Amino acid sequence: QVQLVESGGGSVQAGGSLRLTCAASELTSSMYFMAWFRQAPGKEREGVAAISPGSGRTFYADSVSGRFTISRDNALNTLYLQMNSLKPEDTAMYYCAADFRGSSWPPLTVEYNYWGQGTQVTVSS
Repeated sequence: QVQLVESGGGSVQAGGSLRLTCAASELTSSMYFMAWFRQAPGKEREGVAAISPGSGRTFYADSVSGRFTISRDNALNTLYLQMNSLKPEDTAMYYCAADFRGSSWPPLTVEYNYWGQGTQVTVSS
């Protein structure tokens, strides 16, 4: 059974940094599209960043481009999201996702087969 377990969330002041981690089990992360999504209260879940299998090509939402970096450690089967220059509007529950099954491009829509439980990120002004 595929499991994705996020960690690394917390509370930080605006301008600070956090690194989120997603540990994957029963799934070789390097063979699948992997992504980070976030959902704030009352808002739809939105794609933040994604990474392709193989070459590791990355994709970012405009709202985080230049501030967030998605990466993958194939040996550890782990996905990361380095978040710098955090803003209050980055406050949300952050989710790890794997195995994109959609037809849209870039792969930042919610058509992923596997999801983690989420980790909360709170940015105060």
